[in-house]
Amino acid sequence: MGSAVVQIDQATQQNAALVVQVAAAALRLKEQAQELVQAVSVFELG
Repeated sequence: MGSAVVQIDQATQQNAALVVQVAAAALRLKEQAQELVQAVSVFELG
């Protein structure tokens, strides 16, 4: 029983670390998208 709890704890910690990494990646992606919007804003359609 004790080893199962340890494994669950380890999995939970790994998941928490992945959440932090994904949040950082999402933030960087948002920043890059904003930069792209700025870069293409000089073009006009029509």
